[in-house]
Amino acid sequence: MFRDREDAGVKLGLELSKLQLHHPIVLALPRGGVPVAVEVAKALHAPLDLLIIRKVGAPGNPELAVAAIVDGDPGEVVLNREIVETYALDECELRVLIANERPELERRRAAYRWKTRPISIAGKTAIIVDDGAATGTTMKIAIRALKRRSPREIVVAIPVSPQETVVELEQEADRVVCLSQPGQFRALGHHYLRFPRLSDNDVVFAMDEAAQLYKTGQRHVSGLAVKNRRSH
Repeated sequence: MFRDREDAGVKLGLELSKLQLHHPIVLALPRGGVPVAVEVAKALHAPLDLLIIRKVGAPGNPELAVAAIVDGDPGEVVLNREIVETYALDECELRVLIANERPELERRRAAYRWKTRPISIAGKTAIIVDDGAATGTTMKIAIRALKRRSPREIVVAIPVSPQETVVELEQEADRVVCLSQPGQFRALGHHYLRFPRLSDNDVVFAMDEAAQLYKTGQRHVSGLAVKNRRSH
C-alpha cells in the first residue's frame, strides 16, 4: 500500500537508482504516471518527458484497444493485430477509427506540451513510468512504439501490478521494476491511501516544476565543473 503517487515515485526512484542506468530519460504516461515519474526523475537526476498515448477502441467496445496513437516526431500508430483480426477490420475501417481519436491526442498535446518537442531517446535508457498496470495494454503499446526510436534500453517502472502482467511486460521490455505484485489485484486505487483524479492542469504544473528542478540541478553541476577546472 502506497500513501499516494508521490510516495510510490520516491520508492520507485530508490530502486531504479541502484541500477546505474546509462543516460536515463524518464517518460511519464499521463495523467496518473506524472506524479510518480516526477519523483523518479528527481532520484535519477534525469530529464522528464511525457509519452502521450490515445487508445483506439474496438467497434462497440471502446475499452478494448485495436490500436493506439503515440505522440512523437513523427507520431506513430501501433496496431493490436490480434484484436484487429478478431474484429476482421479492414484498412478503411481502421483509418476511420484512428481518425476519430486524433483530435483528443492533439488536444492533449496542446494542453501538455505547448511548443516543446519530445526528448530524443536514441542511444539512451528510456524509463516508462505509470502509477500501475492492470492489464498492461497501454504499457505494451508504449514499449513497442519506443523500440522504433532506437533506445539503448527500455525499462518499465511501476509501483504495482498483477504478477501475470509483470511477466508479460518482461517479454516486451529489457527490464521491469515493479515494487508490489499482490496476489489479489483490485482496482488500482485500492493500492493507494490517496488516489485523487488528476486534471490537465495538474499534469502541466508537475511537468513545469520538474523541468525547473532539472535545470537548477544542471546549473549547479555545471557551476561545480567550472569551479573544479579553475582549481587545477
